[in-house]
Amino acid sequence: MPRTKGDHEARRREVSEAVWRVLAERGFGGLTLRAVAAELDATTGLLTHYFPAKRDLLAYALDLLEERTAARRRSVGAQGGGSTAGLSAIRASLLAILPLTAEAATSNRIWVSSWEPALADPELSADYARKYGHSRDRLRELIAEAQTRGDIGPGDPARLAEGAQSFVLGLIVQSLFDPATFSPERQVELLDDYLGALGGAGDADTRGDAGPVVSGALGEGEGA
Repeated sequence: MPRTKGDHEARRREVSEAVWRVLAERGFGGLTLRAVAAELDATTGLLTHYFPAKRDLLAYALDLLEERTAARRRSVGAQGGGSTAGLSAIRASLLAILPLTAEAATSNRIWVSSWEPALADPELSADYARKYGHSRDRLRELIAEAQTRGDIGPGDPARLAEGAQSFVLGLIVQSLFDPATFSPERQVELLDDYLGALGGAGDADTRGDAGPVVSGALGEGEGA
């Protein structure tokens, strides 16, 4: 009996979950066709249908990581009621990528482990640069909106977006290496300090409509 499109999509989901489990357990350094095949209890020959070469597997894993991060961002937005705007929208967007939960910490550990293969491959490096560029573009739009609302003072939105992205990525790395010092609660405090300085002391409430998101993100048993 011929396979249907539904069968193919179901199998692809199984492969995606297997790739993610290998990434979570071994990082990018342990991501091989053999490891994914073992996770699926399948042959490497079956996987070459999806990933003809190791590089195809790495590129797919990076896309999967991006999709998971985007899904987490949407989830955080939904917890905030989807009504955030201005500086509080920037806060919600940045909270979504910090390792405030076990799931987010896993995603960020995988992200850090992806640096070595990405830096060794010019095409993967270019893909990473593109992804970071898209993230900055989104931040730039949010910052420009916040400036229109008066939440943030004058300044080049693109430059402010570069600074915000650099701050958060640095905070992520420190929290992964020193979670005792940079606990989820401390990460939120530091982010609010940064946004407070960005908005001007007393000029804007950085929490805004995104306030409840933090309590949800830091729910009991969900910390990194």
